[in-house]
Amino acid sequence: MKKIAILLLAGITLTSCVSRKSYTDLEAQFNRLRGDNRSLTDDLEEANRELEKLNNAYDKVSQDLRESTTKVEEMERDYASAKAQLEQLQSSYEALASNSSATIAENTRKNRELLTQLEAKQNDLTAKTNALEAERKRLEQLQRDLADRSARVDELEGVIAAKDAKMRNLKESISKALTDFEGKGLTVEQRDGKVYVSLENKLLFDSGSWTVGANGTRAVKQLGNVLAQNPEIAVLIEGHTDNVPYGGSGNLVGNWDLSAKRATAIVNILRMNSNIDPKNLTAAGRGEYAPVVPNDTAENKAKNRRIEVILTPKLDEVNALLNDID
Repeated sequence: MKKIAILLLAGITLTSCVSRKSYTDLEAQFNRLRGDNRSLTDDLEEANRELEKLNNAYDKVSQDLRESTTKVEEMERDYASAKAQLEQLQSSYEALASNSSATIAENTRKNRELLTQLEAKQNDLTAKTNALEAERKRLEQLQRDLADRSARVDELEGVIAAKDAKMRNLKESISKALTDFEGKGLTVEQRDGKVYVSLENKLLFDSGSWTVGANGTRAVKQLGNVLAQNPEIAVLIEGHTDNVPYGGSGNLVGNWDLSAKRATAIVNILRMNSNIDPKNLTAAGRGEYAPVVPNDTAENKAKNRRIEVILTPKLDEVNALLNDID
């Protein structure tokens, strides 16, 4: 993606000079995109933590349900025992009725006490049963919510995995298309969900110039052929210089201006491909302020003089899924 960013920046340089405000806006856009990637990863981790919480809640409710069921079963046994005692007392009452009014009165009292206890147990059993039913319904709803969220998390992970796979395929396609330029100042790599194509200026420009040579034009056009087949990819082209002040005779104010013109030059070549949507292209000049290595040797300065083309997948689908999970 770094290489793609370089190409985008160079293209923008040829189209027009980038003002300080435009550069700041573009850099902010790039930082937002990078922040979006981190935010997506954080959101996915938060969704997984929420899923774990729901699973823990489900386990707790299941345990409570088992305990409540056990208590209800105990109460049913108590009820059956009390009922048997009542029946026994009723039999005793009938047997003693003819023998003693006092005994009858005592049995009557005990019978009433048992009836009162039995009614209390019945009421308690009804309350427990109602509570158990309410808990069962709440548990079923929790299970449905958990299954729904889990399905959306799985879908989000699938979308992210698909985008990562697509970016890997894009990297491989670019590497294959630009294989003739390997070892000539070209690198292609994937990181943070993006693809970076980096082209050193020796492959594209003469010193102090923003005119792309024949060899560099061929490389950019081959890159454009791959980009044309991926219209859902945003393309940022960044121009970079070393820290040596610009000393050319062109109408430039310094390295920043030179880097912007080089980025625009790359954009202009990409726009020659009618299958590339210009709305997907962004050019930016970063001057000497984003070196990849210290500017302490001629070799390192050559590495810092580059065009980076940064390819970023569009995240509309991922954002929609994250909103659904929230």
